Formats: sequence, C-alpha cells, structure tokens
Amino acid sequence: MSEPHPPGEAPDTAPIEVTYYTDPLCAWSWAFEPQWRRLRYEFGSQVRWRYRMGGLIPSWEAFTDPLNDVSRPIQLGPLWVQVRHTSGMPLDDRLWFADPPASSYPACLAVKAAGLQSPWAAELYLRRTREAVMTDARNIARRDVLEALADEVAGASPGVLDPERLRRDLDGEEARAAFRDDLMEARYRRIERFPALTVRRGERGVVLVGYRPYPALLDALLRVAPDVPRRQVPDAQAYAAYWGSVLPAELAEALKGQATPPQPAC
Repeated sequence: MSEPHPPGEAPDTAPIEVTYYTDPLCAWSWAFEPQWRRLRYEFGSQVRWRYRMGGLIPSWEAFTDPLNDVSRPIQLGPLWVQVRHTSGMPLDDRLWFADPPASSYPACLAVKAAGLQSPWAAELYLRRTREAVMTDARNIARRDVLEALADEVAGASPGVLDPERLRRDLDGEEARAAFRDDLMEARYRRIERFPALTVRRGERGVVLVGYRPYPALLDALLRVAPDVPRRQVPDAQAYAAYWGSVLPAELAEALKGQATPPQPAC
C-alpha cells in the first residue's frame, strides 16, 4: 500500500486532530498500541496527531498511584502482569525486580529530542523505547540505553533519525523546553492518567482518559467527525508491511470484524 506520508506523519490538512498524552514507561499506553495503530491505519490521512509526554514518574520519592496501590518500583510488577493479561501485549515484569527505572523523565526527554528531527523520528523512537522497556526489560532511565536505542532506530530505518544529533539534543535547551511545555499542557488540562487523548475537529472535541477498547476510541472519533471515511485492513501481510512490524495482539485487533478468519503474518 502506498501512502503520501509515512505512518508516523499526516498532512496538515487532515480534518481530525488527536493529541495523545502518554509516557514511554506507561504500561497501559503500551497495552493501547493495538487500538491506536488500528485507528491511524483505518483513517489514514484523515487524522493528524501529536504526542505529549506526561512525565509519569518524576522520581520514586515524588510518585504515588493510590488507585493501584503503587508507591515503590517492586509494586509495579504485579500491575504489569495485570496489563499483560488484560491486553495480550507482551510485558516483562522482571524489570521491576532486576533493574527498575528511577524516573520516566529521561525517556520523555529523549522522545522530545527525537521529535526535533521529525514527527516520524519521534514515532519510531517512542515505539522502540516502549519495546525496549516493556518486552526486553531494559532500563530506559539510563542515558546509555537511550543512546543505544537511537542507534537501533537509525539502523532499522536509515535516514529518519540522526543518533548523534539526538545525543546533542539530550543536553540542549530545546528538547527540555519542549518537554516542559508538554508537562504544563497536561497539568493545564488536568491530565493525570495515561493514556489520554483529545480528539478534535474544528470546535468539536472529545476527551478519553485511560485504557479503552477500540469501539470507545472509534465512537469518540465519529462523534466529532461522523462523515470521515475509513478503510478496512485487507490482510495481515499488508498491515504488517504498513507498520514495519506488528505484534500478535496488534494484528488480532486490526483484523477484527473481517468476514474470514485472519491468516498469520509470517
């Protein structure tokens, strides 16, 4: 399938605008990837989006989650098990016993540094950062890990992300200012849980907070833009080729509603 823009970008003329408040260390945002990818595929160039980094964990001294009874790193292990069973997305909860990240701020800053290069660079880097911490149990609070991930993105998608520039931007004011702006916007809109999305078309808007099934996301979009056309995923191979790689839960979500059972991608 040929697209006029990479999957990580959309034209400025797209009628629907989505602002996605998230964090690379948020397990529920990782669980939401199947729905988020399906939405962007089905509506294609009709939707433009931007990421706002929420700064989920400034430090463990400053973090508490009374809803899930989490105030220490080791307490996130059982929550990740719950997320894995709920969503079907892979998560390695051993991270929180072996090498727990001290903060999510370094990874948020790195995503903003990638975004200084292009929206697609931010898309690919955020995805790789999520994969690294969720499935590989890599500590994305560490500078060496974040720099290694930039090298991996550059190797997998040549010409999209310059890892040397990202290293410089990690120490620069522009990325820090962009991250501060994200934090300020989240506070202004009282976004305290992730994932959270605002879906807008002109003056009409809907806010979704928390992990939701695809029908809830689709309903929000159609409430602001009921006349926008959508497309169906033709087959597993086409969907995998569009994104470059997909996980089983993402493929299963994309192929829901088809008349015939989906075939494996590989």
